[in-house]
Amino acid sequence: MATSTWQRSSYCAQGEACIHVAAPDDTINVMESSDPTGAILRTTPAAWAALIRTVKDTAHHG
Repeated sequence: MATSTWQRSSYCAQGEACIHVAAPDDTINVMESSDPTGAILRTTPAAWAALIRTVKDTAHHG
């Protein structure tokens, strides 16, 4: 995996339970900050965008 910069979720509260996202090359990587040596979810930019759209749409419609 190429070196990438992890960005912390803007919805992260204080504490250890945060989601970090990185986008090296043509892949989106997601990990949980409380376990940085654990699993990294890898997906395509299109799938990530669809997930974000769905989450935002769901939040707006309650």
